[in-house]
Amino acid sequence: MMLLTLSSYALGEFGHSSGVAVAILLFTAVVKGGFIIRDFMELQGVSLLWRAIMYGWLWVVCLAIAITYAVGGDGGII
Repeated sequence: MMLLTLSSYALGEFGHSSGVAVAILLFTAVVKGGFIIRDFMELQGVSLLWRAIMYGWLWVVCLAIAITYAVGGDGGII
């Protein structure tokens, strides 16, 4: 988790703001969020419904950010 955090910091610190950098940051957020959901929130042994809700919310938020970036006017992909 520390390496993921440091890589996110380094991308921002060195001024990378391309679509690839955003994709890397979102991937990092999904991985870190997955670790937090699984380990910190201790959702390993709960029902599939709770895990689907938590992981689903993580993916919905990250996809919404990606779509907003893609269709946005400032440096978007499209």
